[in-house]
Amino acid sequence: MNGTLNKVMLIGHLGDDVKMHYFDGGNCIGRFQLATNEVYINKTTNEKITSTEWHNLVVRNKAAEICEKYLSKGDKIYIEGRIKSRQWQAEDGTIKHTTEIQVTEFTFLTTKKETEHNRPHQTSELPKNTNFENTNEGLPINDLPF
Repeated sequence: MNGTLNKVMLIGHLGDDVKMHYFDGGNCIGRFQLATNEVYINKTTNEKITSTEWHNLVVRNKAAEICEKYLSKGDKIYIEGRIKSRQWQAEDGTIKHTTEIQVTEFTFLTTKKETEHNRPHQTSELPKNTNFENTNEGLPINDLPF
C-alpha cells in the first residue's frame, strides 16, 4: 500500500459547551473538548481504575453551528475526523503546540435536551448522522454503483 491514512473515531462526553469563533466572510469554527475513558481492574489490588483522555475537537461552519445549537457539557457524541498538529507563538513569546481532531462527521448519541425532557428525541428535531461531504454523487441512497 502506497497511501497513508489519518482517521480518528471517538465516542465520548463533552467537557464543556461548544465555543464558537466567527471570521470575516461568514466562516466559523467551534471548539470543544471530548473525554474518553478507559476502565480496567488493577490485578494486584482488584481496584477499578478509570483513566480519562481529553481530545481537542474542531468543527467548521455549518457543522459548528449544529454542534453549538444541540450540544452542551456532558453530552455523548460519536465523531470521525483527522489528527492535525499546529503551533503558534504566545503573547509572552513562547512557542505553543497543540494536537486537534478536525471533525468531518458526527452523530449525537445523547443530549441534555433529550434527557431533560426524559423522552427519546424525534429524528426531525436532532440530526443523528451528519456527513458534510457529498459521497453519493446524486445517486439514490440504496442504489448500487455497479
